[in-house]
Parts: sequence; structure tokens; C-alpha cells
Amino acid sequence: MLILRSGFFLLLQLVLTPLFSTLAILTFPLSPLRRYRLISSYARTMLWLLKVVCGIRHEVIGIKNIPEEPCVVLCKHQSAWETLALQVIFPAQAWVLKRELLWIPFFGWGLAMSSPIAINRSDGKGAVKQLLKQGKHRLAQGFFVVIFPEGTRIPFGERGKYKVGGALLAASSGAPVVPVAHNAGRLWGRNSFIKHPGLITMSIGAPIVSHGLKANEISQQTEAWIENEILQLAH
Repeated sequence: MLILRSGFFLLLQLVLTPLFSTLAILTFPLSPLRRYRLISSYARTMLWLLKVVCGIRHEVIGIKNIPEEPCVVLCKHQSAWETLALQVIFPAQAWVLKRELLWIPFFGWGLAMSSPIAINRSDGKGAVKQLLKQGKHRLAQGFFVVIFPEGTRIPFGERGKYKVGGALLAASSGAPVVPVAHNAGRLWGRNSFIKHPGLITMSIGAPIVSHGLKANEISQQTEAWIENEILQLAH
């Protein structure tokens, strides 16, 4: 049954993604924020299908911690689930991602319309400069900037190395950091075809004020909160 439900979801995803991507491309004449609001309907649709087809539900703890002003969102990365859920739970957001994703036919072209911060990871210092420059611009436009500090999906129960890019953006822009933890990897693992039914919990921490803190201090506080919260969600 799990294989059938997961396969049916994948089939729907393969059919709907090119359609939504084409619609996203057609939003080009609109303002960035209006484009985003239309494009994020894809995430809402996928979350609904996950619930109906695969039996994956979710709850959010600490939603009142989301500030009204744009901030830097640093989130645990375990699954493809959070790439959908963040778009529904948080206000309009710009994502930091590897530029190669924009080259994927249909999906990447539509993704480009959502005002991402697409960086060349192999560029080292150049990628950091690009993150800071474009990140400040997106914050000024009214976007929340979403970054996965571990850089890649980490299996549930494991811990990756936290990179300091998001903390640097917060320290240099003065924007607060909102840490986010969740346990999505238990039901939809990294690169997993099978999606197990159940309840995913996302926990949103209180904003970390960046004023007066160095990037390393912001990063350490963020990592400590996320990893401690992950332990709580594991029980």
C-alpha cells in the first residue's frame, strides 16, 4: 500500500510540476512579491496531496514567533517536505539555492520566477559575497530569506556541519534569525521514494536578535536551539 500511495503521489507530481512551472513563467510581468504568492500555490497543492494521498499531516509549534518584518530563516534540512511547508507557513520568502537547479527544464525556469538567491557553491568567497549582496536586496524587497545552514539534507537523527553564511547575512543586515526544527525525515527520508503516513511537527523558535552579535555567535545559538529541539521532537 505504501508503494502504491507513494507511486501515485509521484505520478501526480510529475504531471502537475510542468503545469505549475509554465504558469510560474507566465507571472514574469508581475512584481516579485505577487509572483511569489502565485507560485507558492504549488507548495499548497503538494501538501494537500501529501495529506490526501500519503496520509502525511503536519502541525506547527511556535507560529507566533514569526516576526512581521523580514528576517533570516535558518531551518533543519531532512526532507523535501520542508521545502514545501516553509512556503505555506512563512510569509513570502527568497531561497538560497545552488544555481544548477535553475537549469532544470520547467521546474528550474519556474523556480527562477520566485526570486531565489542562486549561488555558485564552488566559488567560495564569491558565493558568500553574492549571498550577502542579494540577501540584503531580498530583505529590502520584503522577502524572508530561507537558508539551510547544513547545506544539504541530513538523515533524521544525524547532524551536519552548520555553515555560517546565513548568520553572516543576519549580522551584516541587522535582520533577526528565526530557527526552525522539524522531524519530517521520519516520514519522508532523504531521497526516499516511500512516504510514510503520520504527523510531522515543525517547531519555530523565538527570533535571535542579531544586533551586537558576531556571525559565529549567531550560528552557535541557532545550532544549539535547532539541535536541542530536534531531540525533543524525536520523542
